[in-house]
Amino acid sequence: MSNSPRRVAMISGASRGIGAAIAKNLIDNGWDVSLGCRKPEDVLIEHQDRQLVCQFDALDPQTEDRWVAATVAKFGKIDAIVHNAGVMLPVSVLKATDEEFDQTFDTNVKSPMRLSRKVWPHLVDSGQGRIVILVSLSGKRVRGERSSLYSMSKFAALALAHGLRRIGDEAGIRCTAICPGFVATDMGTALSSAEPEKMTQPEDLAHLVRTVLELPTTTSIAEIPVNWTVEDQY
Repeated sequence: MSNSPRRVAMISGASRGIGAAIAKNLIDNGWDVSLGCRKPEDVLIEHQDRQLVCQFDALDPQTEDRWVAATVAKFGKIDAIVHNAGVMLPVSVLKATDEEFDQTFDTNVKSPMRLSRKVWPHLVDSGQGRIVILVSLSGKRVRGERSSLYSMSKFAALALAHGLRRIGDEAGIRCTAICPGFVATDMGTALSSAEPEKMTQPEDLAHLVRTVLELPTTTSIAEIPVNWTVEDQY
């Protein structure tokens, strides 16, 4: 076990899109990163000493245990966790099957809750523990029938962020929910007719995530809504 002099962040769903952009931004700015991916073989390891890639499936709690243990074994600590993995099934709350509900909530809510619980002692030991949850603006409003199940899970994820923020206050653990609209990723471009170059870019969110992670404990930010255009509310 190496006690890394650098701060260490775990990032779920980090093989591509927003998660990959966050990992690159953190590495470029002096962090060590532990990446949780469904397909670790898809990740190019460019910094062997500063980058760990582990198999992680939000539907399999045992992969969470192995990921946390491997991170501590390599870096000796965990200072932050970024919950980025998520799933969007285009189905309404009236038409969703029990299986679709379970898959959505297990991925978007239960796994981040379990992982936060599992890394909590390490965040306390850090003295500057940080949690970021990529929630989505769908956690603040429901825009359509086919996104209503997704929104329901993201409302719960937003509540999870607020709960962790409240619980971690005395220990100096800060939790922030970042709530983007459409982002120029595979999922975002599939769901929107907007031109990808006009959407929020993954690199934009990566910059926001690092900013939140590096703010002093005297700054506690609950939510950051982000959109590429102007909505009635945001």
